[in-house]
Amino acid sequence: MNGANPQGSAVKAAGWSLIIAAFSFIGVFSYLAAKFAYPDVLDGAAADVLPALLSMGSEGRAVWAFYALIPLLLLPAGIGAQAALHERTPSLGRAALVLAAFSAAALMLGLLRWPSIHWSLANAYVGTSDEMQRAAITAVFDGLNSYLGNYLGEFIGELTLGAYFLVIAVGTLRSSVLPRWSAYAGGFAAFAGFIAMWRNVTPAVAVVAELNNWVLPLWMLVLGVLFVRAGRSLPQSVLEHGHKVA
Repeated sequence: MNGANPQGSAVKAAGWSLIIAAFSFIGVFSYLAAKFAYPDVLDGAAADVLPALLSMGSEGRAVWAFYALIPLLLLPAGIGAQAALHERTPSLGRAALVLAAFSAAALMLGLLRWPSIHWSLANAYVGTSDEMQRAAITAVFDGLNSYLGNYLGEFIGELTLGAYFLVIAVGTLRSSVLPRWSAYAGGFAAFAGFIAMWRNVTPAVAVVAELNNWVLPLWMLVLGVLFVRAGRSLPQSVLEHGHKVA
């Protein structure tokens, strides 16, 4: 008796997760660009950034919290990628899942500093006129931006996200689970991210970093659609290969 294929369902869930993540990223990015001069504000001084952050109010804080949760959608995306690649390239499937999980954790932790620790720092900074206290707050703010922002979120998070795209691209070439052209498109998206993640090291990659702000959600959207289509075809593919679908 034929029924739903669990692998196909996982792949479709991955696709919808990437689609939702792409649209959510575009919406939040646009909001923060208009209300908070994002992403240029990331290089701003505490004296400018913290009061501006606080002025966003509860709505802005909620948007930051929502932004920080978007990377969690990479978890079902990783599970679906493993399901899609498992039959012919199981090692790449496992790698995709691990990379998606690491990327989700790193990106989420990097973004969560804004509605949590930075929000508290902003209240403390605005609430005092003591220069020594403000200097201490500034030091904490800069340190957190360096560790949680630059190193963990923008470097480790984007490195593992790009590697996730690259693994899927290689798996596609080996298994044809997705159209072959998508492997080259995914490789391009991955390497654009690999270059962009050095933006805190050298201004030479500024143009690529700016381009990547649009390449990333576009590729997530395209990959999501491809996963949804692949998930729908998996039950029939399994039947054609002589496997029983219960």
